[in-house]
Amino acid sequence: MIRLALLRHGVTPWNRAHRIQGRSDIPLDAEGAEALAGLRLPEPWNRAELWSSPLLRACQSAELLTGQTPRTDEALIEMNWGAWEGLHGADLLADPESGFRDIENWGWDYRPPGGESPRDLWIRLEPWLVGLTGDAVAVCHIGVMRILLARAHDWEFDGPAPFRVKRNRLFVLTFDGNRLRPEGDPVRLVTREDAG
Repeated sequence: MIRLALLRHGVTPWNRAHRIQGRSDIPLDAEGAEALAGLRLPEPWNRAELWSSPLLRACQSAELLTGQTPRTDEALIEMNWGAWEGLHGADLLADPESGFRDIENWGWDYRPPGGESPRDLWIRLEPWLVGLTGDAVAVCHIGVMRILLARAHDWEFDGPAPFRVKRNRLFVLTFDGNRLRPEGDPVRLVTREDAG
């Protein structure tokens, strides 16, 4: 059985502006980098294999937390938001012609114009997941985390999510080769001093 801990990258200028990032390669801002520099992975996750999305904000986050260069995989890149990347979700939601809708009304086949559906992202993620050979931490994106957590919780993107993705927490899943399952409550990152 593999244990996988998912961690969302640190804060970027687009996060602060509430812009949809998707595959846009936006780095951490100074405040986001400084916040992560004071944190570390808790035991035993500091010894697990370290993976990251190849996008700069995720790689920077992994390196700041661990001092190591993570392994990267294209599968861990954020969901492609197509024509909506760089825009504000609130503006799109306010326009009934946009087609934008809240996550609890997506379903697995909801697709931004020119982008990916949750199902597309799962198809991209599954081979990477199946290829894991030991416990791992993946520093990635909220969309990637939502897909993996949805599979673990049997959530169909229909109604309120049974989880809430927060920063600076590891969301731990187990994978037996066939099924993802959630394991306990999210685990907080520890401060540099507490990491020993």
